[in-house]
Amino acid sequence: MNNQPKNRISRKGLTVWRLYGIIETAVFALLAIGAGVLTYFLDWPVWLYAVYAGVLLLFAFLFIFLFPKIRWQRWRYEVREQEIELQHGLFIVKRTLVPMVRVQHVDTEQGPILRRYDLAEITISTAATTHTIPALITSEADELRGMISALARVAEDDV
Repeated sequence: MNNQPKNRISRKGLTVWRLYGIIETAVFALLAIGAGVLTYFLDWPVWLYAVYAGVLLLFAFLFIFLFPKIRWQRWRYEVREQEIELQHGLFIVKRTLVPMVRVQHVDTEQGPILRRYDLAEITISTAATTHTIPALITSEADELRGMISALARVAEDDV
């Protein structure tokens, strides 16, 4: 895949995705503890505790360390006069071109965790789909939203 889009999302996005992984792992740990309690009361084999612990450690490694790193390395975007190019994916890298003439509106969104790290995500809506650029610095996201909106208006006027 030559000529990748130039822009990367913020490195803080990696921290946010790792935090999401910690939250997911905590929920999974509660399920593993529940399975351990069930194992105890149903008098199942003791080796199942080792299986639960191994699966929990694997889950933690994948969702806290490996997947966020790959996801951050692959996420790229570029906004041009005529189109927006997005590249993302974990196992399968997907590249998308969104023509400016198809853009209907652009939103920025910021939840409590993103706000804590001064990040926001941009959602680009067309008639058929929505596309998201995650983990941008808030000021950069606001500037990009305005730029895409202006380019979409110009593209619409040219048609």
